[in-house]
Formats: sequence, C-alpha cells, structure tokens
Amino acid sequence: MTLNHPFVIDALQTISLEIESLCHLKQYIDDNFIKACETILKCKGRVIIIGMGKSGHIASKIAATLASTGTPSFFVHPAEAGHGDFGMITKEDIVIGISNSGSTPELTALIPMIKRLHIPLISISSKTHSPLAQAADISLNLGVTKEACPHNLAPTSSTTAALVLGDALAIALLNAKNFTAEDFAISHPSGSLGKRLFLKVSDLMKVGKNLPIVDPSSGLEDAILEISSKGLGMCLISQDGKKLQGIFTDGDLRRVFQHSLYQKDIPISEVMSKNPKTIHQHAMATEALELMNQLKITTLAAVDDDQHIAGVIHMHDLIREGIA
Repeated sequence: MTLNHPFVIDALQTISLEIESLCHLKQYIDDNFIKACETILKCKGRVIIIGMGKSGHIASKIAATLASTGTPSFFVHPAEAGHGDFGMITKEDIVIGISNSGSTPELTALIPMIKRLHIPLISISSKTHSPLAQAADISLNLGVTKEACPHNLAPTSSTTAALVLGDALAIALLNAKNFTAEDFAISHPSGSLGKRLFLKVSDLMKVGKNLPIVDPSSGLEDAILEISSKGLGMCLISQDGKKLQGIFTDGDLRRVFQHSLYQKDIPISEVMSKNPKTIHQHAMATEALELMNQLKITTLAAVDDDQHIAGVIHMHDLIREGIA
C-alpha cells in the first residue's frame, strides 16, 4: 500500500478527524446525559427520533437500535410530521430531535406543537444556543466543531458523533433495564442470535422413519444399506429401538477396510463404536455444535430423560439454520 497516495491520505485524515470528534464527545457525557436516560426510562410511550437529511438517516438507525434493545422507538420524518405524521406522536411519548446546527427548519417548525402537547423534548446538537437546544427540556451536546469534509460542509464527523451518542443511550438504557441476550433474541427471532438462543436439538434432529437404526445382530452389509438410505453417514445400533448400544459411521467403515475386517455378514456389533457420545434432546443446538467441534464429528445421537434414542442431529442441520 502506498501511504502517500492522495486517496490514502484523504482516508486517514477523515478517520483521524472523526476519531478526534468522538474523543471530544466524551466530555459531554454529563448530567444531561443522565437526565436523558432517566427521562426515557420513565417514558410510558415510545421514543420518537426526528432528524432531517443525513441526521434523519442517523435518527432512523438510532430508533432501530433502541427498539431492538428494549426501548420502544421509531423514526418520524420531520417534513412528513408537518403534513399529518405528527399524529403518530402521543402525549405519552418522548421526542429526540437530531440536528447538528440545531436550526433545521423542518425540525424547529415542530417545536410549538411538541410544547403544546407537553411532550418532553431531548435535543442532540453541536450548537447549545440554537433554537432546538434552547427549546429542549434536555440538551445533549455533540461538541463537533469541524466536519471531516475539507469544506466543512458534508455531515461526516457530526453524524458519526450523533450515531455513537445514540448507541451510548441505547446501551445505557439496555443495562438499566437488565435487558438480556434472551430479550434481544425475542426481538430478532429470525436472526442468527435468536436461533442460537432458542433452537434446541429437538427442533432440528431427525426422528422416526428418518432415523438410521439397525439391530446389533444385523450384518455389516445391512448397516451400510441403512447408512446409504438415510443419508446421515451413520447408523445407530439398538436391539429394541430405544436403548442405544453403539454407532457405526463412515469412519468406522473405513477402519474396517483398513484392518481387513470386511465381511458382509459380520455382525455390526463386532465393528461398531461402543459407548458413543450423546446429547439430550432438550439441550441447546449450540451445545450440540460445541460437542461436535470438540469431538470432530458431524452427527450426534440425541437421547431422552431415560437415555433412550430420541433422534439424530447432523452438522448440516446446524449449518442450514445459521448456527454453525
């Protein structure tokens, strides 16, 4: 990499300026930040985030982060609010207005209605004497004096600082509410975290007719046919279909050939792996993944409370669900 290339120089300077703005932001995490958190915690309604232009994009992201971490929130476009969408805001809500200048016309135009309804207003701005900051019940200062843009025009450092301040609010509120990973998963049922926290072995395992099972007296050829027909690369060995006596895998078959033990009629009980590792059917799917990785295997027999065969879980099932 050429460090003196103009593109690299511009990139590093931009990053440095934005890091500098974040370091500067630390000094403004003060009593007003505490008041903002306390006010939001007492809110009986939703947290409404409003911002215009680039600040609007940041506001939308902050609202999404708050909503997914236990603080009901949504974004309202200030221009649309002036044409009917203000009806989405109730007296039980809190409004957070984001404007680096604190003078965005579409946003300040909403202040009289916010005040008339006695809705708490929190401002996020770099101008403490701006109309927005002065009208706010609580003013949070970004403290950004210079954008990373060489013309000091394009919102860069200010939007980064606003985004980080929003994250700071969300995490502070998350901890205050004792919002757990399980709570987070409820908000993300289709996400990988939700699946990792909720899916159990029983949700993914093969059962019933899909289980490859042979009697211990069955011949090796019968076991191979069972493995092939069920497509799991293994079969369970059980005399009554309940108690697991052993397991025979593709790996075991290779070892049979390596040791010249192959006879199609040899009882599978003589070449099976005894005392195989199992997992309880109600264990988390992530536990099955951890055990498979530890043992370097791709399948596990699942058992019930009586240690009877309940099913088989395969690594492919975990991969398909995005757990592996």
